[in-house]
Amino acid sequence: MTGFVEEHAEEVDRAAARIRGQVRRTPTVTTDLDPTLRLKPECFQVTGSFKPRGAFNAVLSLVARGERPTGVIAVSSGNHAQAVALAASSVRLPALILIPEDANPAKVAATRALGAEVIQEGINFANRERRLREVMAERGYTLVHPFDDWDVIHGQGTAARELLADAPDLDVVAAPVGGGGLLSGTAISAKRHRASIKVVGVEPAAADDAYRTWKSGAIQTLEASPATLADGVRTTAIGSRNFEVMFGQGLVDEIVTVSEEDIAAAVRTAWSRLHLALEPTGALTLAAYLSDRLPKGRAGLVLSGGNANLQTVATILKAE
Repeated sequence: MTGFVEEHAEEVDRAAARIRGQVRRTPTVTTDLDPTLRLKPECFQVTGSFKPRGAFNAVLSLVARGERPTGVIAVSSGNHAQAVALAASSVRLPALILIPEDANPAKVAATRALGAEVIQEGINFANRERRLREVMAERGYTLVHPFDDWDVIHGQGTAARELLADAPDLDVVAAPVGGGGLLSGTAISAKRHRASIKVVGVEPAAADDAYRTWKSGAIQTLEASPATLADGVRTTAIGSRNFEVMFGQGLVDEIVTVSEEDIAAAVRTAWSRLHLALEPTGALTLAAYLSDRLPKGRAGLVLSGGNANLQTVATILKAE
């Protein structure tokens, strides 16, 4: 094991201890699709996605270091927003979230219900980073980045840490990739567990910046927010820290892409056959498995969340 992997895996261990009691240890489940397949359904996590793992680790780490901020701020389409809101409320910090106007209304409502202030008016993909800097300057709040932050990466790595504790003989671990926080944390935990394990990232073909980055060896950026059912991975580029883990250190073995039809078919399988209420982003790794995009061997799939737009899911299920 490299020093890099061991150093960061120890931080994942610390994150697991830090967030225990704040997040759930979600189950590792079997299915009748394949007796060797293992699923890690983060739809059962608090707030319905994996995001509280990283958000709680980041916020609790800030406070533990004596850096108690005036408040915390984030930009998110929904899942990270809810996670930051919940983590901030646990330590009585104000949370302000900038959410694009076209975000899933259910995720916006859930964020507000958790006590966060939400700014949506006039927020879009093109101006959100500028508006973030402006509001940070106005309020003096501390940013909790959704993926390009070591505390967030280490927190997200606790999901795969649990999966591999439950299923230590896996040959392949797959996770969705948007900005790269979950996949980076997954790769750290997996390579610490066994260097030969294959770590695979899955993204929509319509949002293939990570695939292009893997192929080119340099961060590739999409020109616009991609149009995909998987709204949780509509980032246009992975973060610099995520690039270092995934490709600089070579901890991710492969990036595969799936079509919108693959994603819809996986959602139908999840809801009708596995009885898992996954959102399209949460079904990405299942889509890769069902379309035979993953390497051969005993596979573990991180299913990242279940905060679905019910109208979208109804349309997908009706299409069958």
